[in-house]
Amino acid sequence: MILLDGKTVSQAVKDTLKEKTKDFRSKGNRAPHLAAVLVGSNGASETYVASKIKNCQEVGFKSSLIRLVENIAEEELIEAIEKLNTDDAIDGILVQLPLPKQINEERIINLIDPRKDVDGFHPVNIGKMVQGLPTFIPATPYGILLILEYYKIETSGKHAVVIGRSNIVGRPISILLSRNSYPGNCTVTVCHSRTKNLKEICLQADIIVAALGIPEFLKADMVKENAVVIDVGITRVADASKKSGFALKGDVDFANVAPKCSYITPVPGGVGLMTIAALLMNTLTACENKFDI
Repeated sequence: MILLDGKTVSQAVKDTLKEKTKDFRSKGNRAPHLAAVLVGSNGASETYVASKIKNCQEVGFKSSLIRLVENIAEEELIEAIEKLNTDDAIDGILVQLPLPKQINEERIINLIDPRKDVDGFHPVNIGKMVQGLPTFIPATPYGILLILEYYKIETSGKHAVVIGRSNIVGRPISILLSRNSYPGNCTVTVCHSRTKNLKEICLQADIIVAALGIPEFLKADMVKENAVVIDVGITRVADASKKSGFALKGDVDFANVAPKCSYITPVPGGVGLMTIAALLMNTLTACENKFDI
């Protein structure tokens, strides 16, 4: 069993980005600029945004954090997004999800300028992805592709089972793995909470992407020998033995599944780190697009 180490891969991506940014600026261009919008003070969201800002600094990007109160009116948030859309000094915009219940997430995502949508959630970018056109790939699926590529995992002709059908991970990665490219050329089955005979389907899989948000859902008896398992889930589970009071669990029963795998991602330390690396890749692309590079 080989551990698909997100820390190693993300560092390799960031090293490359740092050099590209240095070269980009040596030609008289400004640094790529990512703006993050954080509504409220959700603990997990605070952690994620802080990490994104720290990683921007690491690769030489400029970053801005726009903090807004939890009870903000939707129209005020819309005004903030529109201001970022028209600011030519901003290359990438990310709105940290989830948003408070009074905000329509779909409306906010659709409002972001597709040219600055470095999360890759806008319908324009999703449509281009489906058609195989150059675009911003959603950050988490993009991160998964980068892991597969780094470890040179064979995907062509393999049966990939994706558990989960969210617009953020499940649907996009199913499309990406079916593309006529590498990583890709898989035969893909998408499963979800209503899927019958899920265990039998998973046992046919050469590659399993678990992205349904249920801690330790994927058990050892659902995985065949030498399968590749990508664990996208990350859930805080109460754990009195931890100083924080909680432990982070993935969607895979790692202790029992890992011995059966040829490759597997850990949680934490796997896909989560790659999501940020992919976000930075998209931000550099957004900046280069402005300068027609």
